[in-house]
Amino acid sequence: MSEYLARKFAALAGRLAQLLDEASISRDDSLAPGIVFLRSVAAGAREIPVDSESRQPIDRLAAAYAMAPIEIDLLLLAGMAEEHEGFASLFRTLHPRGEPRPTTGLAAQLLCNSPPARSILRKLLATGNAVRSGALVLGEEGPFFERSLLLADSLWPVLAAVDTWPARIHPLELDANELGLEDWLASDCVVRASAALRRQLPVFVVVAADDELAAVHRALALARQNGVRAVAVEFVARADTDEVQRLVSLHAVARGAIPIVRVAHASDGPVPEAPSFRDAPIPVVLCAREGTFVMRGSRPVFTLRADRLPVRARARLWKTLLPELHDEASALAARYALEPHAARDVAADVREGASLEGRPPTGNDVAESVRARANVSMAGGVRVVHPSASWDRLILPEDRRLQLREALDRLLHQGRVLDDWGFLAGRRGARGVRMLFAGPPGTGKTLAAEVLAHTIGVDLLVVDLARVVSKWIGETEKNLSDVFDSAERTQAVLLFDEADALFGKRTEVNDAHDRYANLETAYLLARLERFDGLAILSTNLRENIDAAFTRRLEFVVPFDEPSVDERAAIWQCHIPDSAPLAADVCVDELASLYPIVGGLIRNASVAAAFVASATDSPISRTDFVHAVRREYEKSGRAFPGVPTGTFIS
Repeated sequence: MSEYLARKFAALAGRLAQLLDEASISRDDSLAPGIVFLRSVAAGAREIPVDSESRQPIDRLAAAYAMAPIEIDLLLLAGMAEEHEGFASLFRTLHPRGEPRPTTGLAAQLLCNSPPARSILRKLLATGNAVRSGALVLGEEGPFFERSLLLADSLWPVLAAVDTWPARIHPLELDANELGLEDWLASDCVVRASAALRRQLPVFVVVAADDELAAVHRALALARQNGVRAVAVEFVARADTDEVQRLVSLHAVARGAIPIVRVAHASDGPVPEAPSFRDAPIPVVLCAREGTFVMRGSRPVFTLRADRLPVRARARLWKTLLPELHDEASALAARYALEPHAARDVAADVREGASLEGRPPTGNDVAESVRARANVSMAGGVRVVHPSASWDRLILPEDRRLQLREALDRLLHQGRVLDDWGFLAGRRGARGVRMLFAGPPGTGKTLAAEVLAHTIGVDLLVVDLARVVSKWIGETEKNLSDVFDSAERTQAVLLFDEADALFGKRTEVNDAHDRYANLETAYLLARLERFDGLAILSTNLRENIDAAFTRRLEFVVPFDEPSVDERAAIWQCHIPDSAPLAADVCVDELASLYPIVGGLIRNASVAAAFVASATDSPISRTDFVHAVRREYEKSGRAFPGVPTGTFIS
């Protein structure tokens, strides 16, 4: 407890000892120890210098909620039982029901010297600011003047300079980080909100982002930029929501801070109302995903959209965090659309890891850290692939490879084209790249997606459409939302394999099923257009893809069956240099005789190796032909036959 509060307590204890001395009840021997205790506390009372102490938590409460001086005394009286067991024991003796609390009747005798004063006290205890704010609570049992006086949950420790929170409030231990946010903090809407925060006006500042945690970090940076202390807490709607909101406000005011409230995303049911905080006398910052709640009430609202940082801002961020990678900052900014707090954590990982190995950091270290930190729970129906395939594994015609390179260029050169040159200004999803890979099975579509993910140093998320599409109304949209959120949260490449099952043509509406199927397609169309990452649709039947999707694709890459030369190269890719080949093996011959796709060539290569291993011999021409025949049989195609001079059983 501060010296300031101790003096206040001492003065109040002296008045209470005098009251008991003057009352006939003081002749009760059971009160003697309590009176002795009160006198010992009062003996430490000294006159409080007006300007000797800085503003205390209780003074902040009094000023913010416009409490009368008698209400401050009521708060102190209620807090006595929380401060020392001597006060609690005395109150238990005086209480009609033996509770270790002061009663309203005791407060009336202690603080009121006339009937009009008692009337004022009763009115304050019914409608005064201390009670309306929730700081002072009256017990529910007994006649009015026998009801207990209590403080709000966990408020007394805060008034006594102990940093505690009620169990119903979940504080977020997060650090503010303004790096990379210079442009956002200087934007017009943020500047207007900043003025309201500095003046401590009772307004809402709503920070909307794709992720609530990103919004909270933006809000913390906003508060620090304006010299405003802030506390971040988690808010989940519950039966006692109004009381929890009052507690958040009280605890923030007592700490001399504004509350930054993370509003949890409600994935089910109708869009809920935002917490009202109608009695909060200070600014309240709400952090949420865009469109996840409805604002109500007359409290002024400033809405700040926390869009992803432009590439140039992220480049400045990486140059500051990892000056050792100054020359790679632009490439890192293009690859990883991280918020400043996430980039700071990645930089700490990179520097620590490189330091332990006694070498400078590298771009690969950044990629590894991003992958590790993105290893969080995925949405249902999403499989994580950690890509390792490189360009030399991808056998495609040169024009197809060029298209893939151009897609990467759209990711890597966004800073110049979109930010510096101003193309697609203000368009949602402008930083996303959407591609369609169309061709027969086994022609390398999934491999190409893996190569792209590996090149930019992120994971590949493969969507299992069987688990995403649901027969229940609205469930498919929810699953798709989770899929896109997972991809954006992990900075990963998103692959919809066999996409025609989900991106198929809309149909004429004949029944309710058709109507809801078309709604799913419309939702997917809108969500894909807003996606800021690399999304790849893979299909065996391009003609089944809805034309509305095709119009929104930046690239359509055909994957044809490979030519003879390409098949030979694919055979060479799938046969390791360390494999023991017999002298009669000729990949050019295999490529010429068997027009199969890369997926079947891979299967045949592995199968031939196992056949040879079982006989403890080198992999022969016969082994490869046998394996190829098996692939033809599996796919239901006619086997062209065996080469001259080759016999297989």
